Amino acid sequence: MRAEILSVGTELLLGQIVDTNAAYLAGRLSALGIDCLWISAVGDNLGRAQETFARALERSDLVVATGGLGPTEDDLTREAIAAAVGEAPAVDAGLERELEEWFARRGMPMPERNRKQAWLIPSARALPNPNGTAPGWWVEARGRIVVAMPGVPREMTRMWEVEVEPRLPRGAPIRSRTLKLLGIGESAVEEALGELVHSTAPTLATYAKADGVHIRITDKDLDAARRDARIETMERTVRERLGVHVWGTDAETLPEVIGRGLVARGWRLATAEALTGGELARALSEADHDGWYAGGVVRPGASAEELADAAATIRADVLVIVPHGEAESTVHLRAPDRDRRSTFHFASPAEARRRGMLGSLDLLHRALADTAGGRGQSPLR
Repeated sequence: MRAEILSVGTELLLGQIVDTNAAYLAGRLSALGIDCLWISAVGDNLGRAQETFARALERSDLVVATGGLGPTEDDLTREAIAAAVGEAPAVDAGLERELEEWFARRGMPMPERNRKQAWLIPSARALPNPNGTAPGWWVEARGRIVVAMPGVPREMTRMWEVEVEPRLPRGAPIRSRTLKLLGIGESAVEEALGELVHSTAPTLATYAKADGVHIRITDKDLDAARRDARIETMERTVRERLGVHVWGTDAETLPEVIGRGLVARGWRLATAEALTGGELARALSEADHDGWYAGGVVRPGASAEELADAAATIRADVLVIVPHGEAESTVHLRAPDRDRRSTFHFASPAEARRRGMLGSLDLLHRALADTAGGRGQSPLR
Protein backbone atom coordinates (compact mmCIF):
# COMPACT_ATOMS: atom_id res chain seq x y z
CA MET A 1 0.00 0.00 0.00
CA ARG A 2 1.33 3.41 -1.03
CA ALA A 3 0.41 6.19 1.33
CA GLU A 4 0.54 9.96 1.21
CA ILE A 5 0.20 12.50 4.02
CA LEU A 6 -1.50 15.78 3.20
CA SER A 7 -1.50 18.66 5.69
CA VAL A 8 -4.00 21.46 5.13
CA GLY A 9 -3.56 24.98 6.50
CA THR A 10 -2.06 28.26 5.36
CA GLU A 11 -0.37 28.63 8.75
CA LEU A 12 1.90 25.73 7.76
CA LEU A 13 3.01 27.51 4.60
CA LEU A 14 3.69 30.72 6.52
CA GLY A 15 5.89 28.91 9.01
CA GLN A 16 3.65 29.88 11.92
CA ILE A 17 3.38 26.30 13.19
CA VAL A 18 5.50 23.17 12.82
CA ASP A 19 3.82 20.19 11.20
CA THR A 20 4.22 17.64 13.99
CA ASN A 21 1.16 15.76 12.72
CA ALA A 22 2.95 14.66 9.54
CA ALA A 23 5.96 13.37 11.49
CA TYR A 24 3.71 11.44 13.87
CA LEU A 25 1.69 9.88 11.04
CA ALA A 26 4.78 8.96 9.02
CA GLY A 27 6.09 7.03 12.00
CA ARG A 28 2.79 5.25 12.55
CA LEU A 29 2.51 4.28 8.88
CA SER A 30 6.04 2.94 8.92
CA ALA A 31 5.24 0.78 11.95
CA LEU A 32 2.28 -0.67 10.04
CA GLY A 33 4.47 -1.57 7.09
CA ILE A 34 2.71 0.98 4.87
CA ASP A 35 5.03 2.88 2.54
CA CYS A 36 4.64 6.66 2.91
CA LEU A 37 5.98 8.02 -0.38
CA TRP A 38 4.87 11.66 -0.25
CA ILE A 39 4.17 14.36 2.33
CA SER A 40 2.48 17.52 1.07
CA ALA A 41 1.12 20.75 2.53
CA VAL A 42 -1.47 23.02 0.96
CA GLY A 43 -3.03 26.26 2.09
CA ASP A 44 -6.67 27.16 2.72
CA ASN A 45 -7.56 27.59 -0.93
CA LEU A 46 -10.27 25.41 -2.44
CA GLY A 47 -8.82 25.18 -5.94
CA ARG A 48 -5.33 24.27 -4.81
CA ALA A 49 -6.60 21.89 -2.12
CA GLN A 50 -8.85 20.10 -4.65
CA GLU A 51 -5.94 19.81 -7.07
CA THR A 52 -3.69 18.42 -4.33
CA PHE A 53 -6.24 15.79 -3.28
CA ALA A 54 -6.88 14.81 -6.91
CA ARG A 55 -3.16 14.33 -7.52
CA ALA A 56 -2.82 12.28 -4.33
CA LEU A 57 -5.69 10.03 -5.38
CA GLU A 58 -3.99 9.36 -8.71
CA ARG A 59 -0.74 8.10 -7.18
CA SER A 60 -1.53 6.82 -3.67
CA ASP A 61 -3.68 4.01 -2.28
CA LEU A 62 -4.12 5.80 1.04
CA VAL A 63 -4.33 9.57 1.55
CA VAL A 64 -4.17 10.74 5.16
CA ALA A 65 -5.12 14.39 5.62
CA THR A 66 -5.08 16.61 8.70
CA GLY A 67 -6.52 20.06 9.17
CA GLY A 68 -9.28 22.07 7.55
CA LEU A 69 -12.24 20.36 9.29
CA GLY A 70 -13.29 23.32 11.41
CA PRO A 71 -16.51 25.31 11.01
CA THR A 72 -15.15 28.51 9.45
CA GLU A 73 -15.06 29.60 5.81
CA ASP A 74 -11.38 28.80 5.41
CA ASP A 75 -11.86 25.20 6.59
CA LEU A 76 -12.15 23.60 3.16
CA THR A 77 -10.97 19.99 3.45
CA ARG A 78 -14.46 18.50 3.12
CA GLU A 79 -15.21 20.61 0.06
CA ALA A 80 -11.85 19.72 -1.52
CA ILE A 81 -12.29 15.97 -1.03
CA ALA A 82 -15.88 16.10 -2.31
CA ALA A 83 -14.77 17.95 -5.44
CA ALA A 84 -11.81 15.61 -5.98
CA VAL A 85 -14.04 12.50 -5.96
CA GLY A 86 -16.94 14.21 -7.76
CA GLU A 87 -19.54 13.96 -5.00
CA ALA A 88 -21.74 16.56 -3.31
CA PRO A 89 -21.72 16.97 0.49
CA ALA A 90 -24.94 17.08 2.48
CA VAL A 91 -25.83 17.40 6.15
CA ASP A 92 -26.11 14.04 7.89
CA ALA A 93 -29.03 14.10 10.34
CA GLY A 94 -27.28 11.89 12.90
CA LEU A 95 -24.11 13.99 12.93
CA GLU A 96 -26.17 17.17 13.11
CA ARG A 97 -28.00 15.87 16.18
CA GLU A 98 -24.72 14.89 17.85
CA LEU A 99 -23.31 18.38 17.27
CA GLU A 100 -26.41 20.06 18.69
CA GLU A 101 -26.21 17.82 21.76
CA TRP A 102 -22.50 18.63 22.18
CA PHE A 103 -23.28 22.34 22.36
CA ALA A 104 -26.38 21.79 24.50
CA ARG A 105 -24.35 19.93 27.15
CA ARG A 106 -22.23 23.03 27.43
CA GLY A 107 -25.23 25.32 27.68
CA MET A 108 -24.61 26.97 24.31
CA PRO A 109 -26.64 27.20 21.10
CA MET A 110 -24.90 25.72 18.07
CA PRO A 111 -23.72 28.42 15.62
CA GLU A 112 -25.11 27.92 12.14
CA ARG A 113 -21.63 27.72 10.65
CA ASN A 114 -20.91 24.55 12.68
CA ARG A 115 -23.51 22.71 10.64
CA LYS A 116 -20.95 22.06 7.92
CA GLN A 117 -19.18 19.79 10.39
CA ALA A 118 -22.15 17.42 9.98
CA TRP A 119 -21.56 17.08 6.23
CA LEU A 120 -20.93 13.72 4.57
CA ILE A 121 -20.56 12.62 0.96
CA PRO A 122 -22.01 9.29 -0.25
CA SER A 123 -18.63 7.52 -0.14
CA ALA A 124 -17.74 8.82 3.34
CA ARG A 125 -18.51 7.68 6.83
CA ALA A 126 -17.88 9.74 9.93
CA LEU A 127 -15.04 9.11 12.37
CA PRO A 128 -16.05 10.01 15.94
CA ASN A 129 -14.17 12.82 17.69
CA PRO A 130 -14.96 12.89 21.43
CA ASN A 131 -12.26 15.53 21.94
CA GLY A 132 -13.80 18.16 19.64
CA THR A 133 -16.66 19.15 17.34
CA ALA A 134 -15.12 18.05 14.03
CA PRO A 135 -15.82 14.43 13.01
CA GLY A 136 -13.30 12.91 10.66
CA TRP A 137 -14.03 11.29 7.32
CA TRP A 138 -13.20 7.81 6.06
CA VAL A 139 -13.75 7.88 2.29
CA GLU A 140 -13.54 4.91 -0.09
CA ALA A 141 -13.66 5.98 -3.72
CA ARG A 142 -12.05 4.78 -6.95
CA GLY A 143 -10.32 1.97 -5.10
CA ARG A 144 -8.58 4.47 -2.84
CA ILE A 145 -8.95 5.40 0.83
CA VAL A 146 -8.98 8.98 2.05
CA VAL A 147 -8.82 9.65 5.78
CA ALA A 148 -9.44 13.22 6.93
CA MET A 149 -8.78 14.16 10.56
CA PRO A 150 -8.67 17.38 12.58
CA GLY A 151 -5.40 19.30 12.75
CA VAL A 152 -5.47 19.68 16.54
CA PRO A 153 -2.92 17.06 17.66
CA ARG A 154 -4.86 15.74 20.67
CA GLU A 155 -7.93 15.23 18.49
CA MET A 156 -5.97 13.77 15.59
CA THR A 157 -3.89 11.28 17.59
CA ARG A 158 -6.91 9.83 19.38
CA MET A 159 -8.84 9.53 16.12
CA TRP A 160 -5.92 7.87 14.36
CA GLU A 161 -5.15 5.36 17.09
CA VAL A 162 -8.75 4.40 17.91
CA GLU A 163 -10.74 4.94 14.71
CA VAL A 164 -8.30 4.69 11.80
CA GLU A 165 -5.25 2.55 12.47
CA PRO A 166 -7.19 -0.61 13.50
CA ARG A 167 -8.99 -0.56 10.13
CA LEU A 168 -5.90 -0.32 7.96
CA PRO A 169 -4.21 -3.35 6.37
CA ARG A 170 -0.78 -4.32 7.64
CA GLY A 171 2.23 -4.69 5.39
CA ALA A 172 5.72 -6.02 6.06
CA PRO A 173 6.80 -4.29 9.29
CA ILE A 174 9.57 -1.73 8.86
CA ARG A 175 12.34 -1.40 11.42
CA SER A 176 15.19 1.09 11.60
CA ARG A 177 18.39 1.13 13.62
CA THR A 178 20.27 4.42 13.93
CA LEU A 179 23.97 4.61 14.73
CA LYS A 180 25.26 7.98 15.98
CA LEU A 181 28.79 9.17 15.25
CA LEU A 182 31.11 12.06 16.10
CA GLY A 183 34.50 13.21 14.88
CA ILE A 184 33.87 12.42 11.22
CA GLY A 185 31.99 14.20 8.43
CA GLU A 186 29.07 12.83 6.45
CA SER A 187 31.02 12.46 3.21
CA ALA A 188 33.83 10.62 5.03
CA VAL A 189 31.24 8.30 6.57
CA GLU A 190 29.79 7.45 3.17
CA GLU A 191 33.28 6.88 1.79
CA ALA A 192 34.07 4.47 4.62
CA LEU A 193 30.80 2.62 4.08
CA GLY A 194 31.68 2.11 0.41
CA GLU A 195 29.51 -0.44 -1.35
CA LEU A 196 27.21 -0.73 1.68
CA VAL A 197 25.34 2.43 0.67
CA HIS A 198 24.00 0.53 -2.36
CA SER A 199 22.46 -2.22 -0.24
CA THR A 200 18.72 -2.71 -0.68
CA ALA A 201 18.03 -5.13 2.18
CA PRO A 202 18.71 -3.40 4.45
CA THR A 203 19.17 0.13 3.14
CA LEU A 204 21.65 2.63 4.58
CA ALA A 205 21.32 6.40 4.70
CA THR A 206 23.55 9.05 6.27
CA TYR A 207 22.39 12.32 7.84
CA ALA A 208 24.26 15.32 9.21
CA LYS A 209 22.72 16.13 12.60
CA ALA A 210 23.35 18.54 15.45
CA ASP A 211 25.01 15.77 17.48
CA GLY A 212 27.17 14.45 14.65
CA VAL A 213 26.41 12.09 11.79
CA HIS A 214 23.65 9.48 11.90
CA ILE A 215 23.56 6.25 9.90
CA ARG A 216 20.08 4.80 9.54
CA ILE A 217 19.80 1.10 8.75
CA THR A 218 16.28 0.20 7.57
CA ASP A 219 14.69 -3.04 6.47
CA LYS A 220 11.27 -4.64 6.09
CA ASP A 221 10.14 -8.23 5.88
CA LEU A 222 7.05 -10.24 6.78
CA ASP A 223 9.48 -12.45 8.70
CA ALA A 224 10.58 -10.14 11.54
CA ALA A 225 13.39 -12.47 12.65
CA ARG A 226 14.89 -12.52 9.17
CA ARG A 227 14.62 -8.72 8.94
CA ASP A 228 16.26 -8.21 12.34
CA ALA A 229 19.08 -10.59 11.47
CA ARG A 230 19.91 -8.58 8.34
CA ILE A 231 19.92 -5.33 10.33
CA GLU A 232 22.19 -6.81 13.01
CA THR A 233 24.61 -8.14 10.39
CA MET A 234 24.76 -4.74 8.72
CA GLU A 235 25.27 -2.98 12.06
CA ARG A 236 28.25 -5.21 12.86
CA THR A 237 29.79 -4.43 9.48
CA VAL A 238 29.28 -0.69 9.92
CA ARG A 239 30.80 -0.78 13.40
CA GLU A 240 33.84 -2.64 12.06
CA ARG A 241 34.46 0.21 9.64
CA LEU A 242 33.48 3.17 11.82
CA GLY A 243 33.42 1.84 15.40
CA VAL A 244 35.89 4.40 16.77
CA HIS A 245 33.40 7.13 15.86
CA VAL A 246 30.17 5.43 17.00
CA TRP A 247 28.97 6.74 20.35
CA GLY A 248 25.34 5.61 20.56
CA THR A 249 22.22 4.26 18.94
CA ASP A 250 18.59 5.23 18.33
CA ALA A 251 17.21 7.55 21.04
CA GLU A 252 20.40 7.68 23.13
CA THR A 253 21.94 11.08 23.81
CA LEU A 254 25.66 11.65 24.20
CA PRO A 255 25.36 13.04 27.76
CA GLU A 256 23.42 9.90 28.77
CA VAL A 257 26.10 7.64 27.30
CA ILE A 258 28.81 9.64 29.06
CA GLY A 259 26.91 9.44 32.34
CA ARG A 260 26.74 5.64 32.15
CA GLY A 261 30.48 5.51 31.54
CA LEU A 262 31.20 7.75 34.52
CA VAL A 263 28.97 5.70 36.81
CA ALA A 264 30.67 2.49 35.69
CA ARG A 265 34.03 3.92 36.74
CA GLY A 266 32.80 5.62 39.91
CA TRP A 267 33.86 9.04 38.61
CA ARG A 268 32.16 12.40 39.06
CA LEU A 269 32.40 15.16 36.48
CA ALA A 270 32.75 18.95 36.74
CA THR A 271 32.79 21.60 34.01
CA ALA A 272 34.36 25.02 33.66
CA GLU A 273 33.12 27.03 30.68
CA ALA A 274 33.81 30.31 28.98
CA LEU A 275 33.16 29.79 25.26
CA THR A 276 30.06 27.60 25.63
CA GLY A 277 28.41 29.86 28.22
CA GLY A 278 26.98 27.10 30.41
CA GLU A 279 25.42 25.06 27.61
CA LEU A 280 27.64 22.09 28.42
CA ALA A 281 26.59 22.20 32.09
CA ARG A 282 22.94 22.38 31.12
CA ALA A 283 23.15 19.38 28.79
CA LEU A 284 24.99 17.26 31.35
CA SER A 285 22.79 18.21 34.31
CA GLU A 286 19.62 17.41 32.35
CA ALA A 287 20.97 13.90 31.66
CA ASP A 288 22.20 13.25 35.21
CA HIS A 289 19.89 10.93 37.15
CA ASP A 290 22.60 9.19 39.19
CA GLY A 291 24.64 12.00 40.73
CA TRP A 292 27.64 11.80 38.39
CA TYR A 293 27.59 15.51 37.52
CA ALA A 294 29.20 17.47 40.37
CA GLY A 295 28.51 20.94 38.98
CA GLY A 296 30.21 23.64 36.98
CA VAL A 297 31.32 27.24 36.71
CA VAL A 298 30.81 29.72 33.89
CA ARG A 299 33.27 32.60 33.40
CA PRO A 300 32.82 34.41 30.06
CA GLY A 301 36.14 35.43 28.50
CA ALA A 302 38.22 33.31 30.90
CA SER A 303 41.36 31.38 30.04
CA ALA A 304 41.93 27.71 30.78
CA GLU A 305 44.01 28.56 33.86
CA GLU A 306 41.38 30.95 35.21
CA LEU A 307 38.64 28.39 34.68
CA ALA A 308 40.65 25.66 36.40
CA ASP A 309 41.14 27.94 39.43
CA ALA A 310 37.41 28.79 39.50
CA ALA A 311 36.48 25.10 39.51
CA ALA A 312 39.04 24.07 42.13
CA THR A 313 36.48 23.89 44.93
CA ILE A 314 34.23 21.41 43.08
CA ARG A 315 34.88 17.85 44.25
CA ALA A 316 35.12 15.80 41.06
CA ASP A 317 37.33 13.18 39.41
CA VAL A 318 37.06 14.59 35.89
CA LEU A 319 37.15 18.24 34.85
CA VAL A 320 36.30 19.60 31.39
CA ILE A 321 37.54 23.12 30.62
CA VAL A 322 36.26 25.12 27.61
CA PRO A 323 38.24 28.40 27.54
CA HIS A 324 37.54 31.56 25.61
CA GLY A 325 38.92 31.96 22.08
CA GLU A 326 38.58 34.28 19.10
CA ALA A 327 38.79 31.84 16.18
CA GLU A 328 39.88 28.66 17.96
CA SER A 329 39.76 27.10 21.38
CA THR A 330 41.25 24.05 23.06
CA VAL A 331 39.08 21.86 25.27
CA HIS A 332 41.04 20.48 28.24
CA LEU A 333 40.04 17.29 30.01
CA ARG A 334 41.60 16.25 33.30
CA ALA A 335 40.92 12.63 34.28
CA PRO A 336 42.42 10.16 36.79
CA ASP A 337 44.36 8.21 34.14
CA ARG A 338 45.73 11.13 32.08
CA ASP A 339 44.91 14.56 30.71
CA ARG A 340 43.65 15.15 27.18
CA ARG A 341 42.88 18.10 24.97
CA SER A 342 41.34 18.86 21.60
CA THR A 343 41.56 22.05 19.53
CA PHE A 344 38.76 23.20 17.25
CA HIS A 345 38.19 26.21 14.99
CA PHE A 346 35.08 28.28 14.43
CA ALA A 347 33.84 31.26 12.44
CA SER A 348 30.97 32.63 14.57
CA PRO A 349 29.80 32.66 18.21
CA ALA A 350 27.03 30.18 17.42
CA GLU A 351 29.49 27.83 15.73
CA ALA A 352 31.87 28.26 18.67
CA ARG A 353 29.20 27.10 21.13
CA ARG A 354 28.17 24.18 18.95
CA ARG A 355 31.69 22.95 18.30
CA GLY A 356 32.67 23.56 21.90
CA MET A 357 29.78 21.41 23.09
CA LEU A 358 30.45 18.60 20.61
CA GLY A 359 34.21 18.74 21.13
CA SER A 360 33.83 18.50 24.91
CA LEU A 361 31.36 15.63 24.77
CA ASP A 362 33.42 13.79 22.16
CA LEU A 363 36.59 14.14 24.24
CA LEU A 364 34.74 12.84 27.30
CA HIS A 365 33.36 9.88 25.38
CA ARG A 366 36.76 8.97 24.01
CA ALA A 367 38.39 9.30 27.42
CA LEU A 368 35.89 6.82 28.80
CA ALA A 369 36.55 4.50 25.86
CA ASP A 370 40.29 4.73 26.61
CA THR A 371 39.83 3.62 30.20
CA ALA A 372 37.67 0.73 29.02
CA GLY A 373 40.40 -0.48 26.69
CA GLY A 374 39.11 1.25 23.57
CA ARG A 375 40.78 3.62 21.16
CA GLY A 376 39.99 7.16 22.14
CA GLN A 377 42.18 9.81 20.51
CA SER A 378 39.97 12.66 19.29
CA PRO A 379 40.16 13.51 15.58
CA LEU A 380 38.92 17.06 16.26
CA ARG A 381 42.45 18.47 16.60
